[in-house]
Amino acid sequence: MWLVAPTRRSRKLILPVSLELAYVEGVTTLRGTIAPGSPDYVYLPFEVGPGIRELRVSYTYDKPAVPSGTPGNALDIGLFDVRGTELGGRGFRGWSGGARTEFFVRADEATPGYLPGAPHPGTWYIALGPYTVAPQGLSYEVTVTLTEGEPGETPRPVHPPPRARGRGRAWYRGDCHLHSWHSDGRRTPAEIGALARAAGLDFINSSEHNTTSSHAHWADVAGDDLLVMLGEEVTTRNGHVLALGTEPGTFVDWRYRARDGRFGHFARRVREAGGLVVPAHPHATCVGCGWRFGFGEADAVEVWNGPYTPDDEVTLAAWDARLVACVREGRAWLPAMGNSDAHRDPDAVGMPQTVVLAEDLTRAAIQQGLRAGRSYVAESQHVALAFTAAGAGREAGIGERLEVPDDTPVTVRLEVSGAPRCSVRFITDQGTLLTGDPLPVTGEGVVEWRTTPARAAYVRAELRHETALGPLPGAMAAFTNPVFLGTT
Repeated sequence: MWLVAPTRRSRKLILPVSLELAYVEGVTTLRGTIAPGSPDYVYLPFEVGPGIRELRVSYTYDKPAVPSGTPGNALDIGLFDVRGTELGGRGFRGWSGGARTEFFVRADEATPGYLPGAPHPGTWYIALGPYTVAPQGLSYEVTVTLTEGEPGETPRPVHPPPRARGRGRAWYRGDCHLHSWHSDGRRTPAEIGALARAAGLDFINSSEHNTTSSHAHWADVAGDDLLVMLGEEVTTRNGHVLALGTEPGTFVDWRYRARDGRFGHFARRVREAGGLVVPAHPHATCVGCGWRFGFGEADAVEVWNGPYTPDDEVTLAAWDARLVACVREGRAWLPAMGNSDAHRDPDAVGMPQTVVLAEDLTRAAIQQGLRAGRSYVAESQHVALAFTAAGAGREAGIGERLEVPDDTPVTVRLEVSGAPRCSVRFITDQGTLLTGDPLPVTGEGVVEWRTTPARAAYVRAELRHETALGPLPGAMAAFTNPVFLGTT
């Protein structure tokens, strides 16, 4: 049998994917094989008749042995309803990737990752995403079980409020990349909330892979002490991007590649829904994780993701190179963020965390601070920084500009607490111009450095752990966004 699926340009493509369909009362079995090089997504149609209370899906696929270094089989799965599979997601009913082998949908409830709602009669679609396919091909079997009965009622979703109590204009700590059991995480929203509070966080952002199913499950987690923003990790085959702080229920499609020219449309969709566009772990090495869409549509970039690794060091260097290009060419710059990407134990929520200067603890104020780059990234709640540049009677902080003539003497000052034996580095568009001695075991200290705008178009600070590798920098403890010097 030949399957019909939409291509990136909304034409129809005949897919060389074999499919065998068997039907027994209430149970549909779909078997087939996906060849190497098949399209990213394959849609298997099946029929739902009237009077159905529950739709349940399970699937298996083969995992043959492959030579060392050759990808084996990995198959993601999701569901679209009678509204269809067209790009944009009108028919979207859920996605679990490769995290689950079965799921159900009813009017009153659904498996985490899927949206509750009545199984309306008509043609539904299983969405298969062959993440990697072995040279032998990928054989699968999908079983759809329909149960008759009264459909029940779909509960009205309750979402977290867009504000918490806050402290007025202050520095607020947050982690905007977290996964619960609504995608490939293992924690409930309640467990994540408890860990966020223990990590000293003031705000978090829900960011499940390719689904909004968790949005209605955070209201009880939020409180006067914790702002919960809603979003999605849009997980494409050419990189992942956080839709940060969108309106509740905002779904952002992920079924396109960089060459399709569709990312700009969906980036605008994020911003129209009140969110920020933040490419995640852009230099990660997992299949499909490396960012290929460019940064022209980004509002910020996740420079530090989870425990500090060489991937983050590469991302930091690339981000700094973009800063240099921006000041040289007079273009807008891209602020940096850090998030935990925590999924399960032992992943630490709030390691790292972004500390942002905001007018209050509200979604709008936090986003404004992130977009302006008035923030720094720290490995934990124990690390605190105060970073300023002063000259000619003026002072500017992180993400701001000290507007003084090029020959004005400027004093750059960093105050640190909570970083025992860490070393301070000041980096400018000319490179690293100061590396200080390690801080005392108390973890507190003040470092000052003098320059002029003619010598440094911007200054940013890093706090590094000790290293036994001589001239190589140690793992990151904290870093700031830049302070810009001189007139524009």
